[in-house]
Amino acid sequence: MNKRLLSVLAFAVVISFAATFLLYRMLESKVSSGAASKTSAMVVASHNLAVGTLVTPSDVQVTEWPGPVPPQAFTNPDDVVGRGVVANIYAGETILADRLAAKGAGAGMAATIPLGMRAVAVRVNEVVGLAGFVVPGMRVDLLISGTPPGGSNREGPLQRTLLQNIEVLSAGQKIDKSADGKPEQVNVVNLLATPEQAEILSLASNETRIQLVLRNPLDTEHTKPPGTALSKLFGVQEPPAPSPQPKHVAARPAAPAPTPAPVAAAPAPPPPPIVVEVIHGSQKAVVQFKNENKDEKEKP
Repeated sequence: MNKRLLSVLAFAVVISFAATFLLYRMLESKVSSGAASKTSAMVVASHNLAVGTLVTPSDVQVTEWPGPVPPQAFTNPDDVVGRGVVANIYAGETILADRLAAKGAGAGMAATIPLGMRAVAVRVNEVVGLAGFVVPGMRVDLLISGTPPGGSNREGPLQRTLLQNIEVLSAGQKIDKSADGKPEQVNVVNLLATPEQAEILSLASNETRIQLVLRNPLDTEHTKPPGTALSKLFGVQEPPAPSPQPKHVAARPAAPAPTPAPVAAAPAPPPPPIVVEVIHGSQKAVVQFKNENKDEKEKP
């Protein structure tokens, strides 16, 4: 082979390797600089933070986050310290604004109550509290039983559904959601309700007996059960209501019959005229004269 051709090929190979190496170094430097520019500082939890915890400086740390910062994330630890935790935060997890209470709201259960809502305490026992299965985060219905004002003693106590799909805010002093669902017997359950529902719950807990009914959290439909009475359980039929009797109206005295008006006597017929037959020769004529005397009777 021609030595000159070999020299040209060798020179081309060297130039191609050199160009490839330079291009690789340029791309590597651009990728490195681009990656470094996209890294941002972000506040994360240094360990698990339970609901109701007041965040302290030792609970958080700043770490480098590759890529853009999420909208609700924090980059300054001072914006997080001193705020209450309203949802569980795990170690290394980014702290978001919706996991914390507002500034100045403090910690504990009060910080977990959403704006416009109320926490209502209901005293429970093993029966009412579903044998300890009412834990924070569960959804329940409330049933009441009692005798309504003005109700019939024949029917006995009545049972009806008062409220539906009410969230359990805390069970006793435990305000964080149970991870394993283990039942725990408590004496008081705090329910999350609107102001109107809070009034209903307060009156019902003082004047009736309350029973909690556990429901599936995914079942949000509100039904309309008719309620039941003790008499229905034993098959006692309520007698039909008596038909209303017509009110007695006093008879009014009959009006006297009107006095007939006197009938005028028919006038007496006029007296018959006086007839005179006049004969004059062979002619005969009849002449009538008016009878002026009314009392005069006709003569034969």
